[in-house]
Amino acid sequence: MAELVVVDHPLVQHKLALLRMKQTPVAEFRRLVREIAHLLAYEITRDLPLATVPIETPLVATEARMLAGKKVCIVSILRAGNGLLEGMLELIPSARVGHIGLWRDPATLQPVEYYYKVPTDIAERPVIVVDPMLATANSAVRAVERLKADGARDIKFACLIAAPEGVARMHAAHPDVPIYTGALDQGLNDHGYILPGLGDAGDRLFGTR
Repeated sequence: MAELVVVDHPLVQHKLALLRMKQTPVAEFRRLVREIAHLLAYEITRDLPLATVPIETPLVATEARMLAGKKVCIVSILRAGNGLLEGMLELIPSARVGHIGLWRDPATLQPVEYYYKVPTDIAERPVIVVDPMLATANSAVRAVERLKADGARDIKFACLIAAPEGVARMHAAHPDVPIYTGALDQGLNDHGYILPGLGDAGDRLFGTR
């Protein structure tokens, strides 16, 4: 079974509490998502490979450790995933970027794909899939299936908040994909929204409701 990592750092928990508040305005909501993305990215990348390389400081020649291998690819599940994407890119500016467009059919809660674009060498890169909410996990499961079909194998998933139902569904479908989240909430309501959650992350990020 893949691991579930709840990033319970005090700064993550404080910023999540501010995100959850219904009165938090759009601009602050975006800023908070970016800041939490920084902290999630710090945790999720701690096992990236390093290589020792020769460098010169202003004083002496020495050796230092730098990232090795292919650059990370961050894959955003549109549209809400872009909030986390922007924050992670501030920390990892050399990362490659992919996008998967999925909308959720309100009747079936199943994902419908409308866009897919990732680097052609995705199979050779470590991949971080980002979406703010892991609720039913239908979109996340579909996104990972799509990436695996292109050969990706080193895949991790990052979200702000997860529901137990979503974690179970993701682990059942992709037991090799670790989940990193800021919180594991109580569960889902009848409409597939996480409780207590923070509402619709996309609408709150883009001010569309």
